[in-house]
Amino acid sequence: MWNLNYLKFIDQGRLLSQGLCSSCIARLRRCDGSHRRGLFLFSRNKSFVTQIKSASKPPWRVLFFGSDDFALESLKRLHVSRDDRKAGVVGSLEVVTLSRDAPVRKYAEEHRLPLHHWPDVDLSAQFDVGVVVSFGCLIKENLINKMPYGILNVHPSLLPRWRGPAPIFHTILHGDSVTGVTIMQIRPKRFDVGPILQQELYEVPKNCTADELGATLAAVGSEMLMDTLKHLPQRIANRKEQPKEGASFAPKISSRMAWIMWEEHSCDYIDRLFRAIGSRFPLKTMWMGNPLKLLDFVGKCSVSFTAAPYLSSVPGSVHYQKESNTLLVRCKDGWVGFKAVNFKKRLSASDFFNGYLHQSVLKKSPSTNTCLFQSYKESDSPGGHHNNMLLRNNTSL
Repeated sequence: MWNLNYLKFIDQGRLLSQGLCSSCIARLRRCDGSHRRGLFLFSRNKSFVTQIKSASKPPWRVLFFGSDDFALESLKRLHVSRDDRKAGVVGSLEVVTLSRDAPVRKYAEEHRLPLHHWPDVDLSAQFDVGVVVSFGCLIKENLINKMPYGILNVHPSLLPRWRGPAPIFHTILHGDSVTGVTIMQIRPKRFDVGPILQQELYEVPKNCTADELGATLAAVGSEMLMDTLKHLPQRIANRKEQPKEGASFAPKISSRMAWIMWEEHSCDYIDRLFRAIGSRFPLKTMWMGNPLKLLDFVGKCSVSFTAAPYLSSVPGSVHYQKESNTLLVRCKDGWVGFKAVNFKKRLSASDFFNGYLHQSVLKKSPSTNTCLFQSYKESDSPGGHHNNMLLRNNTSL
């Protein structure tokens, strides 16, 4: 059976590359199914004809590209479908992955799925469609073109918002109330710019972390992927280009983002920062000229002082609240709390107070800044001015 619907939406450049002249393509667009079949019999690339003929409907031969836990959810769903003959969506499944300790690679080895280590991809077998999820590498055009239906991508944002490698983290960091999942076709040379096949909106739960949101969107995305594969020719025929307006970039997160600027960061921003990156990079500050990790964040706190009221307005001021066993730190517009720190070793709030904030300790130090956490200034290190500007430009108050 010929996949005539596929011929309606296939790119003209792709047809030209497969041996059809412009006049043949024009005739192909106009004529009915029987004549399309006749035109393709004259194509010089017989393997391309065979690919189209075999890719008319599921079950599909799928080549999966992925690495992390987010990608693993889609791979598991594809694997289950491959073994479900009644579902009839996935006929064969092979996997392309990166590092040897990647969750996707471990799963493929455990379940004896044919495995390729990027970039050494063996394409001796034919595939109908590729699926890439949280892979992190650009796939070249010649590899995309090997598959009649191209390569699909499961992306956890409402594209074109948050293109790039870390959409979930930036969704949390910037306080988005709504996000979603997009199934799109990838294009070479640039990430996340291809046409949209399916898109679903998801309301971000209040106070959720990036890990929690990622787990939910991974499940949503895997379901959407299977639904797209069930109706693949129709979805591609009705694909829509991404709008030009509303595009934003989600750069990879790094430990540099974990530094708190007490004079600039608000309570809400610090809360979002913790929920976005806290499971990977603990929040950090400077104490007595050395870095200190802030642990067990408890959020915004109410503080009232009967003595030393000036502390309430000095960013970086540290106050130990005995009744809650919490270290309170003044930021731009209020106070945030932490139950523990790591300063050479892990210390509870009470341990830190007894070791560094108690009056008996403070009397030994003539410095008036002893009770202050300082914002880290990268300009103090080589090349620091440029790095400090990057840090500040990543700040959303």
